[in-house]
Amino acid sequence: MPHRITIEPSGHQFDVEPGNTLLRAALEAGVNLPYGCRNGACGVCKGRVVSGQVDRGPYSEGALSEAEVARGYALFCCARPLSDLVIACREASVGRDIPVKILPCRVQKLARLAPDVMLLQLKLPASERLQFLAGQYIDILLKDGRRRSFSIANAPHADECLELHVRQVPGGHFTSRVFEAMKERDILRLEGPHGDFFLREDSAKPVVLLAGGTGFAPVKAMVEHAFHQKSMRPMALYWGARDRAGLYLHELAQGWAASHAGFKYVPVLSEPLAADGWRGRGGLVHRAVMADFPDLSGHQVYACGAPGLIEAARQDLISLCGLKVEDFFADAFTFAAESVNP
Repeated sequence: MPHRITIEPSGHQFDVEPGNTLLRAALEAGVNLPYGCRNGACGVCKGRVVSGQVDRGPYSEGALSEAEVARGYALFCCARPLSDLVIACREASVGRDIPVKILPCRVQKLARLAPDVMLLQLKLPASERLQFLAGQYIDILLKDGRRRSFSIANAPHADECLELHVRQVPGGHFTSRVFEAMKERDILRLEGPHGDFFLREDSAKPVVLLAGGTGFAPVKAMVEHAFHQKSMRPMALYWGARDRAGLYLHELAQGWAASHAGFKYVPVLSEPLAADGWRGRGGLVHRAVMADFPDLSGHQVYACGAPGLIEAARQDLISLCGLKVEDFFADAFTFAAESVNP
């Protein structure tokens, strides 16, 4: 029998199956409790058990003192309920509630997704986890003091590694290294999470996801998070690229649409090659959205891509399709030193 957990002061509730930890069950239920290491070493997930019985599990005494235990505190990453509980803790509901961390990481995998797009998978230390919201990004900290920003392409529940989609920029200081010199097991440093581009889960409005090129990365995280949460919100993904190679995970998106009734995928190419044999939609990707959704007054739109795409989408979807200003969320990729995906 699962145990019912009630959080004070929010009143949010979730169930914990036997053997599961409070933190893992909360995250699986879409309740964003703050955390760091997930193994009882850092103390970030500390909260108080107001009522009920709990097995605190193994933890570091430096993270939870005997005096705190006596006052009812526990580390939710290793605590398991023995009864229904009422707990008191802070919830991370927006980006600013999640602590920004600097962590070392190891290059776990390099895989070419397209001629100019590399999948870069980063392995975090065994004792550390990076809590983030679907859609946020990290900075790669370079030795010369510069930084490069990349959206996280995996959903928050799969946080053992971080997946980035790196587009090659001619002459790019970091991307040239990724494509020409980087090897698996290389060590990097990252800082994050950053950004206000994340899926707003307090809304029931249908979602339109608009991605240009590697703007697909944070959108992928949002979609996989929504599926993991068993969200019932209808979602439509419009992914635009110049040619077929730019839709570098086209089959993955097709698979989402085939296996989820409430999900729609529309690929759009602006300049397909003759060799592509393209028979799908063409032109500007936001224009395809406008053709299919002439009235967006009851929707939320999440757009990620080049600044020109974002500005055109913002202006046209709001002025011509009735999208509310507060329901347009965007992340623009540029190529300055501090920008996303240089």
